[in-house]
Amino acid sequence: MKPVIALVGRPNVGKSTLFNRLTKTRDAIVADFAGLTRDRHYGNGKHGKQEFIVVDTGGFEPDATSGIYKEMARQTRQAVAEADVVLFVVDARAGVSAQDHEIANYLRRLGKPCVLVANKAEGVKQGGSLVEFFELGLGEVLPVSASHGQGMREMLDVALRPLDLGDADTLDAQAEEGVIGLAVAGRPNVGKSTLINTWLGEERLVAFDLPGTTRDAIRVPFERDGQKFELIDTAGLRRKGKVFEAIEKFSVVKTLQAIGSSGVVLLLIDAVDGVTDQDAHIAGFILESGRAVVIAVNKWDAVDAYQREIVKRSLETRLGFLKYATVHLISAKKRQGLGPLWESIVQAHRAANCKMPTPLLTRLLLEAVQFQTPQKNGMYRPKLRYAHQGGMNPPVIVVHGNSLEHVTDAYKRFLEGRFRKEFNLVGTPLRIEMKTSSNPYADK
Repeated sequence: MKPVIALVGRPNVGKSTLFNRLTKTRDAIVADFAGLTRDRHYGNGKHGKQEFIVVDTGGFEPDATSGIYKEMARQTRQAVAEADVVLFVVDARAGVSAQDHEIANYLRRLGKPCVLVANKAEGVKQGGSLVEFFELGLGEVLPVSASHGQGMREMLDVALRPLDLGDADTLDAQAEEGVIGLAVAGRPNVGKSTLINTWLGEERLVAFDLPGTTRDAIRVPFERDGQKFELIDTAGLRRKGKVFEAIEKFSVVKTLQAIGSSGVVLLLIDAVDGVTDQDAHIAGFILESGRAVVIAVNKWDAVDAYQREIVKRSLETRLGFLKYATVHLISAKKRQGLGPLWESIVQAHRAANCKMPTPLLTRLLLEAVQFQTPQKNGMYRPKLRYAHQGGMNPPVIVVHGNSLEHVTDAYKRFLEGRFRKEFNLVGTPLRIEMKTSSNPYADK
C-alpha cells in the first residue's frame, strides 16, 4: 500500500503550495490569504521509486467550537487519523505562534510520526532564525521553500524513513505468483458488493440499497478457469459536499490505496444515473495511477432504450480519455454479461504487463516516421532514432533522438496508436517518454 502523508498547520503557512510541489500539479488553489483550503484534498506523489498519497488540509484550529473552523478542524483530525506520517508546516518568517503550540500539543498526544517543516525559508539562515521552533517539542526543524522547491528531497527522506515500506513491491509479487489484483471502484450504490457476491455465489459482502454500506477496502481471494484473482471491494467515492460521516471520509484513502495497489480496476457505472462528474473524477484518478481499467455499466436491465442511448453518448464524451478501455453492459443482479467481462479483465492485465522487444519497437518507430514525419518547429525538426521499453504496468516506451522536446502531443498520439495496434494494448494506459541526446559540442 502507498504510505499516506498529511499536511497539517495553521492557515496561510503554505500547505497547499507544498501539496502542489509534492504532487507536481496545480490541483490545490493557492492565494496569499488565509483560510482558502477548507476540505481535504488528495493527490499522488513520488520520491525516487517510492509512491505515496498526499493529503492537504485546511488551517487547523484544534479548539474551534463552532462554524466553518470547527468543520475544518474535524477534517484535519480525520486526515491525521488516516495518515502514516504528519508534516507539521509552520511559517519560518512569521515565527512561532500560540496556534502552533496548540497544534504541536495535539500532535504530541497522538504519538504518530511527525516531521516539523519550516516553510518559506528561502533566504532565511538555518541557525538563529529557526531555533525558536524547537520549543514546540517535535525535534529537528527542516527548512524548506515550497514555492522554490528547496529542501523537498531532504524533507521526504526524513518523512518516509520511519515507515515500513515493505509493501512497495506488492504488484511485482502478485505478478510473480500469477495473482491478478482486481479493484472494483465506483460511486456509492452502483452495485460493487452485489457484483462481487454474484461472482462468489454467496453473500460474502454486505449489499444494501443504501449508499455507503461498504466502509473499507475488502479483499477476497477468487479463482476462475485456473486464474487466481484478489477481488477488492472499495468504498464508494462520492463528491466532497455529499460526504458527511467521518467514518465514510476515512474510506476515501483506503479506496485510493486499493486502486493504486491493484493490477486492474473495474470501473462500475450506474446506468440509471448515467455518467456523472464523480465517475469522471474516479476515472481520472485511475488514469493518473496508471492502472489497467475495464468499464462496466451496471443495472443495464433497468433502463429503457432512450436512457441507454444517453449513457452510450456520455461514455464517449465524458470518459473519452479512457477510450482504450473496453466497455461492458451488465446486470450484476441478473448475472447478465459477466462472462465477457472476465475476458476483458484478463486481457487488460496481460496488456499492462506486455513485454515489447527493443528491435521491434525501433522498427515500428522508424516505420511510423517514414509514414508521417514529425512537424518542424522553427529551425528544429525532431529526429526519432530508436525506442525501448522503460517499464510495465503501465507500459512505458522511451524514444531517443534529437530535438525531441519539439515533438507535438498530436504526434505522440499518432505513435501511441501505432504501438497499441501492434501489441494489442487494450485496457491499459500507454506512456511515451521522449529523451533528447545532448550535443557534445554545445559548449564549444
